[in-house]
Amino acid sequence: MVTALVPSLSRSLAEQFNVFRVMHHGTHEKQLSNVFAWLLRVDGTHGLGDAFQILFVEHVNRYLPAGRQVPVCGYRVVQEVDTSGPDPRGRDIADIVLASDRASVVVENFESSDGHGHDYEGYLAFGAQGGKQSAVVLLCARHENHRQKRGWERAVVLTYAELLAGLSAHIADNTAWRCEHPQQLFFINEMFHHFLEGPTAMNIEDRITFIRTMCETGESARYGHRPQEVAAQEFADLLAQHARRQFDEGRGTLAEAKRALKRFAEQILMDQINSALQNGHIASVQARFVGQWEWCITLGRSDSAPAVYLEFGPTAVVENGRAPVPLADPDYAKVFVTRKAADYDGIDQIVQTAVGLDEVLAGLGGDDVRLRDGVLAVVKAN
Repeated sequence: MVTALVPSLSRSLAEQFNVFRVMHHGTHEKQLSNVFAWLLRVDGTHGLGDAFQILFVEHVNRYLPAGRQVPVCGYRVVQEVDTSGPDPRGRDIADIVLASDRASVVVENFESSDGHGHDYEGYLAFGAQGGKQSAVVLLCARHENHRQKRGWERAVVLTYAELLAGLSAHIADNTAWRCEHPQQLFFINEMFHHFLEGPTAMNIEDRITFIRTMCETGESARYGHRPQEVAAQEFADLLAQHARRQFDEGRGTLAEAKRALKRFAEQILMDQINSALQNGHIASVQARFVGQWEWCITLGRSDSAPAVYLEFGPTAVVENGRAPVPLADPDYAKVFVTRKAADYDGIDQIVQTAVGLDEVLAGLGGDDVRLRDGVLAVVKAN
């Protein structure tokens, strides 16, 4: 089933331009709080006035009893507000607070509907100071009831999708605003695409192919399961299990290749290189980097000569991207050799060797000089 679905899934998941993806924005709750606070401010540069503030509070009131509903406008908007007061247990910071003379709306923004350690009662009491009406809101990407505990089951839950869908409808009907604010329109449309639509929608042909594949692989019964949301989540979890296993095993393979490459460099490659050099000998072999640089073996050299690196997999991708002359058609199943630049932070040479990761894992022979030749080519390059 997974194999058969890959073609249609790959088309729907293909990377599309979006300013939020390019800037990696929206990956942290503070970033999203900044965007929503901007929309909520009446004098924000969005030019929408109090339209989004009214829309937001109207959504809040839908979930409140008639006697507890709050005014729909007239709020000041502040961020990172300490709601703990004299509480000796320490500070408790709310992401956004809407405050007026009559009411307060205290907002906790998180990926799911989870108070994640914040004090619901403290938020509610903070909003009620001075006899005001008080409401506490969980703003989130996903509403997951089972995560709401320790009072948070009483909070109003608003999802990005329902709020942005309302804003989208408002903008669609406001021709004058669209004409007068093209930059803001572009930015907000990017929000819609990123947070509402997610992966690019499949066309009709892809949808029919998907349905046929589900039928041919014995998975079509899922369309009859109820509730459909649960059935969809179970199906997604099944695919996620396959992806998780592949990812975990892939990382394990990278780690095995790193250990094997380091052993070869220590036991064989160092002597091969040094016997061919008059100076700038390999003095050390290290594998100390982490993160995007983790898949790298450093060959430290004497005589202040620039270090040489054996790189592969994800690290080779990063290095090829910042090389002065990137390789046009790299094969990331191979080992690459790079040289540290002498006068700036980066590399000034990169070559792809003929040595495959499968060969590294199987064990390179003592008479294999392909990595040596790659290193010498980089060392002697102008």
